[in-house]
Amino acid sequence: MITMEALQECVGEKLPLDERGGRMSVEVDLLLQEAKESIEAAQNYRSELQQRLNGLNQARKQVRGSSGQAREALRRHFTELQAAAGRLLTERLATLLAEVDAIEADSVKPLDDCQSLIEHGVSQADELLKEGEAALRCGLGEKEDKLGSFTKKAMHIHLDSLPEVPALVDVPCVSAQLDDSLLGVLRDRVSRLGSVSAHPPVQIDELQERPGSVLARWCKVDEDFAAADYRLQFRRSGSGGGQFEDAYIGRDCEFLVLHLDPHTDYQFRVCARGEGRTEWSPWSIPQTGYTTLAPHEWCPGTEGYILSSRKNIALRSDSSQARYPILYSNAPTYFCGQTLTFKISAAGQVDRRDSVGVCVDSRKGAESLQRDQAVCISTNGAVFVNGKEMTNQLPAVTVGSAVTFDMEVVNLFPVSNNNLSEGGHFKLRVTIGSGNREVVFDWLVDQAVDCLFFGCSFVHSGWKVLVF
Repeated sequence: MITMEALQECVGEKLPLDERGGRMSVEVDLLLQEAKESIEAAQNYRSELQQRLNGLNQARKQVRGSSGQAREALRRHFTELQAAAGRLLTERLATLLAEVDAIEADSVKPLDDCQSLIEHGVSQADELLKEGEAALRCGLGEKEDKLGSFTKKAMHIHLDSLPEVPALVDVPCVSAQLDDSLLGVLRDRVSRLGSVSAHPPVQIDELQERPGSVLARWCKVDEDFAAADYRLQFRRSGSGGGQFEDAYIGRDCEFLVLHLDPHTDYQFRVCARGEGRTEWSPWSIPQTGYTTLAPHEWCPGTEGYILSSRKNIALRSDSSQARYPILYSNAPTYFCGQTLTFKISAAGQVDRRDSVGVCVDSRKGAESLQRDQAVCISTNGAVFVNGKEMTNQLPAVTVGSAVTFDMEVVNLFPVSNNNLSEGGHFKLRVTIGSGNREVVFDWLVDQAVDCLFFGCSFVHSGWKVLVF
């Protein structure tokens, strides 16, 4: 490999000095510069190729690794299925054989009893025949006695009474009925058992950082797959990550995963469940996401409010504890371009001063967020901008309501006489959403700001609000 030192040694050899010495020196410098640039370009080119080789190796590893896992899953499933099917067939065979044994035993017993009775009669007849033959052969002096005894015995045996033997149609004829259609049904079901796909039906599409959270979005990559529900899981990356845990199950294709530590990598994966199915599809390829933004927190120590351990939930407590019922954020953590959400999880008595919103500062002494340098929505749905109520109104805020604030900078610096005539105001475009409605307006603030406070004001106790 050519190095810079070798190049400098090559071009740094002594050259003959003549009237063209100055020109030759310039040409050498140009060659040296071009050579340096070529070497740098070659190094960058090699580095890029090496990265692509690494990417190919990872792709090959994924293909081979996932193929091996798929093979193992198929073998394990079919082995377990074969064992279970064999066990079921063996159990069914034993049940049917037991039924045959029971029918045979119940049917043969009366036949055995009849046979014993007939055999006993045959034995008596044999004895009677012998005795009759003996009576016939005896002398005249004994014949009368012998024949008399024989006749009495024959009458006692009832030679005219024969036991009844059942006809063949009256005794069981055991048979086995087997349905050959089971094999056809089994063949059809087995032919549709399982499936193999090159890609999971859904994949993580985007991981967007939010304050103390990550917004995960996913999409279908198999258009033929009719998804009824999606399932999102996440875990902390690294050795201490542990097992994946459920974050969301539902029909939406996005979800905000809360309570994440900033500057920490998390892995996310998603799967789907088809219409009318109970089993979940294969998991998507895990994607790594993180947030660098500190979570939104309410300011601790504010009279009249109780905060959760993460300081993202505030409960308005005894209203007599605070003269000015405004609770601000711990810091100006809301940046333009983000979405700020207030979720109402409990409600108290309503007052016209009750509001949630954002503001430039966290000034003390105000009775409500319905003041200058603030935009907010009251619990009755009225929107206030710098303390003035707008004509547009949103749905009333109740338990379960989610109020969102989105802002973008219209201009950061006064660039026209019109702006200057407004006293150097700066304009932010605000979108407030509540329920299925939203309002959009421009908000004039006194100074250029890149971050804002958020706050809430409730006169009466019982209101509980989550911010994220």
